[in-house]
Amino acid sequence: MKLSFATLAVTCSMATAFTPSSFMGSSRVTHRVSESNSALEMKYKVAVVGGGPSGACAAEIFAQEKNIDTVMFERKLDNAKPCGGAIPLCMIGEFDMPETVVDRKVRKMNLISPTGVEVDIGDTLKPDEYIGMCRREIMDKFLRDRAIEYGAECVNGLVTSIDVPSDHKTNEEQYTINYQEFTEGKSVGVPKSMKVDLIVGGDGANSRVAKAMDAGQYNFAIAFQERIKIPQEKMDFYEEMAEMYVGDDVSPDFYGWVFPKYDHVGVGTGTVVNRPAIKQYQKAIRDRAGDKIAGGKIIKVEAHPIPEHYRPRRVQGRMALVGDAAGYVTKCSGEGIYFAAKSGRMAAEEIVKLMKNGSRLPTQAEIEKTYIAKYDKLYYPTYAVLDTLQKVFYSNNGAREAFVELCKSKYVQQVTFDSYLYKKVQGNNPLDDLKLLGDTIGCLIKGYSNMKPDAEFSNPVESQKRL
Repeated sequence: MKLSFATLAVTCSMATAFTPSSFMGSSRVTHRVSESNSALEMKYKVAVVGGGPSGACAAEIFAQEKNIDTVMFERKLDNAKPCGGAIPLCMIGEFDMPETVVDRKVRKMNLISPTGVEVDIGDTLKPDEYIGMCRREIMDKFLRDRAIEYGAECVNGLVTSIDVPSDHKTNEEQYTINYQEFTEGKSVGVPKSMKVDLIVGGDGANSRVAKAMDAGQYNFAIAFQERIKIPQEKMDFYEEMAEMYVGDDVSPDFYGWVFPKYDHVGVGTGTVVNRPAIKQYQKAIRDRAGDKIAGGKIIKVEAHPIPEHYRPRRVQGRMALVGDAAGYVTKCSGEGIYFAAKSGRMAAEEIVKLMKNGSRLPTQAEIEKTYIAKYDKLYYPTYAVLDTLQKVFYSNNGAREAFVELCKSKYVQQVTFDSYLYKKVQGNNPLDDLKLLGDTIGCLIKGYSNMKPDAEFSNPVESQKRL
């Protein structure tokens, strides 16, 4: 659930109207007094929990500071994480990744409305522009291996709990990480513990770090995906093509997708408001794709939670959250890979600066004023705009039909791809923006007048669950 090109553009010019949040703190940390200034003096130890894009990118930065000991925990080193797998073009260069991590270069998008209207998107792309489709088991391994090459210690372990000192916001007493360490060929882990001075939680939506630091709960979506091996002649259709289906049959508040992978396609959907019906929606997306995936064999079934908003608290003492653990997934598009890697890198860079060559530990207030404030300044407007777009265009079939109609506009397509590929709003034209506003209102009126109401559902208990 990491891709929706068209959703980014319709009101992207609104982003500048949002003012990022400010986080302030006042706690002072009492620093340990070193008994020796010799080369044998103990280094501060940083633990990064999670070896996905957020954790690996954080560990890479910490590992380059030779006065800090860096440990990265990852339970499944060969994990094929359930994920749509789309990354923007800018991520390849910004994170110095080889194109070998990209299975497919998507240059075309087929957007299908509830009534079957199809809009082809991609004519505005330049020859060297594309959206990268990755398998997480390949990309994550590359990022982890690079962190290890820089000096990070990688522990194949599952963090089960963290002992947090009651006064960790005011002194430098260490945290205790309790974990099960696994060795190759063994299915049962060995219980161990480790003392650390600072923790970065990049351990996903069900974050143990978030639980330990009392980060608060968030609402979540369930994403469901089947990897389907289809005949080569059908796979040829998806050589550079991704598909996005909207309609209450495939999701009452999101979209269904068919994304090309290395030698198969990922077919999936997601929902927040009606999670118990996810398999019903999955069947519907398979039916909508129809002959394009007919004769295919399901080779893997995946499901995972996706956060719907920021955690209420992303820093507590010397514990900070990044990636999905922090809630950094956009509404409407469901994109999270780039923001995971970016937040992991930003958090680590700011903390390393605050540690001054490993000579001190940062306070909660310092981490909030640097990492949190800078991240929100860059990306909070994007989250806010896409939240608005999801509420406007994914709420009913009339709005979905209007959304597809709007995406016929070359201006919408151009700004969509520029925004997605480069994570910047580029080349907006005030006159075109004004015209787009008028077109949006017109399409919504037309869509609402022609469509039947969505199917009703009720799940009062499930809808109240939080992570």
